[in-house]
Order: sequence, then structure tokens, then C-alpha cells
Amino acid sequence: MKKLFDNDKKTKKIIMRNIIPLIMIVLFISRIIYCYMIIYPAFEINNPVSIYINESKNYNDLLLQLQFKAHIKNIYYFKQLALITKYIKSIKAGKYEITPQTTYLQAMQMFWNGRQKPVKLIFNNIRLKEDFASQIGNQLMLDSKALLDYLNNPSIVNSLGFDTVTIPAMFIPNTYEIYWNIPIDEFLKKMKKEYNQFWTTERLIKAKSMLLSPIEVSILASIVEEETNFKSEYPIIAGLYLNRLRKGMLLQADPTIKFAVKDFTLKRIFLKYLKTNSPYNTYKNHGLPPGPIRIPSISAIDGVLNYQNHTYLYMCAKEDLSGKHSFVTTLNEHSQNARKYHIKLNKLNI
Repeated sequence: MKKLFDNDKKTKKIIMRNIIPLIMIVLFISRIIYCYMIIYPAFEINNPVSIYINESKNYNDLLLQLQFKAHIKNIYYFKQLALITKYIKSIKAGKYEITPQTTYLQAMQMFWNGRQKPVKLIFNNIRLKEDFASQIGNQLMLDSKALLDYLNNPSIVNSLGFDTVTIPAMFIPNTYEIYWNIPIDEFLKKMKKEYNQFWTTERLIKAKSMLLSPIEVSILASIVEEETNFKSEYPIIAGLYLNRLRKGMLLQADPTIKFAVKDFTLKRIFLKYLKTNSPYNTYKNHGLPPGPIRIPSISAIDGVLNYQNHTYLYMCAKEDLSGKHSFVTTLNEHSQNARKYHIKLNKLNI
């Protein structure tokens, strides 16, 4: 019995003598791998790379992006971390940024926690709501058609303080930091917040002194911006249209005709276009049109708010086709300028 016990002890010693070094080796290798995951960069890139996870939250698609966009050194390590953290059950949509210094562990922590990189959302030079929805849909995860449906929904836009034709005035062209996967309703709330911040006390006081609401200022600014490519002319044109409004004259703004017929390529406005039945036809309807004919820029809005006080009532493109305008007070002067301009257009068969 004693001999058997001694043999068991010897066997255990032999096993321990062989297993302990093996355990030490495994622990050593594990430590190396762990250090490798938390210390060394996991991606072979020179510049930051954006990784997108959409609403489908497709894990395999993420792996493909890590391999072919971010050039991960060893996808197996990432998969092991995903297995350990049960990441597949916690995938969060969003736009994420991988940098040349990002480690395996940092990447996993970023994805697991949904720590996104905000998108720099930029929009400008937009005429129609369809164009706006398309431009936003190209930069964010939200669906452009769904966004357009929101903008055409009376109850939604009314809750924001607008209607379906004035809602473009809420969007102030600028650069905004915003999360790629923001829901449409949250996006609209953010834009309304930005709108409120834009309309400072100073701007509101200026609008009130002109007897215009902020929306009316934006409507006028949209016409002014369509009239010229020169920002220096914004305050002059704004003053001219304000003079017409105050005298009860028709605005007779050619850009509103282009908007009414939905043809922005027109180089000349003929009599047939002036007969168009539309609330945007300022040759037939007094006052401002019901909504903006484009999303006006900040410079156009401020050009209206800081309009030039003068006596001009008429404007005509210069005959040199520079895009600039001649401004006059009387109809006779205007007719002379218009005749010179039309002669030039006729010579060029425009």
C-alpha cells in the first residue's frame, strides 16, 4: 500500500514537473498576445479610416471593412475579442474612426461602447427640398425619401414653427458636427436648435425694424441670392426690393418666375412665363412669395438684414455680361439699361 502511494506521489511530481512549465509557457504567450493587443497598432494605415455600421448591424460586413478598408493586421485577434466581450450581441450603428495608432483593444472598446466620430455635415447652394433631402441623405445614415416625407408633413413642420413651403428657411447653411446615425426627428430638432441660435437678439431686432419676420427675411434673402453672384450686391438688391414692398409695387423678381416654372436654366424671362399662374409669380402677386425659392446662405440673410438705404427701384444686368447690375430710381433710366442689355443678348443669340 505504501509502495502504491509512493508511486502516486512520484507520478504527480512528474506530471507537475511537466505541466507547470507548459502552463508558464501558455501564460507567457497569453501575456505577449495581450500586450500586443493593447500596446501595438492593429492597422496598417497612414491616415484615419472611417468604418460605417448601418441599421442592419452586420458583423460580417464590419469584419470586411476592417480587413479591406482599415487593413487590420490579424483579424483573428479582433474576432477573439468579439467572442470574449460578446460584441456580436451589442453591435451599435454609427460612423467610427480607425487611426494609425488604434490597437485591437481600443478598436473593440470603441465599437462596443458606440463611441462614434461625428460627421462634419455641410450643405449649401440648395434650391428645392428634394435637393436638400438628397444632400443630407448622402452624408448621413438617414433615408432621403423619408426625410422628404417629413418635410412635406404639415403636422411635423408645424410643430417646428413652419409650414411645408416655409420649412426650407429653418435650415441655415453651415458646417455642423452631427452623428452619422442620427434619427430624422432628432436631426430636425437639432436644425431647429441651430436656427434659434442663429437668430440672435441683434438679428431679430433688425428684422423687426424692417417689419419682417425671420421667415420673411429668409424669403427675401432667397430672392436676393438668386439675383446675383456678387455678395457685395446683396444689401443693394435687398434695399431695392424693400423700397418696392413699402411702395406697394410688385416685386417683379425674375428668379421667382424661374422657381414658379421650375426651370432654373432660363437666361431670359419672356412674356409667356410672366403669365404663369403661381403664388411665386411676383409679376402677378403683390408682396413676398409664400416661401423661400432656395435655402438662403448666411451672407444673403445678413445682406438683407444690413440692407442699403437708397432710392433705387429698378435693376438690370449690365450689358457687359459681367453678372453685375445697374441700379436706378426711374423707369425711364431702367428702360434704357434694359434696352442695352437685350441688344447684347440678341447679338449673342441668347
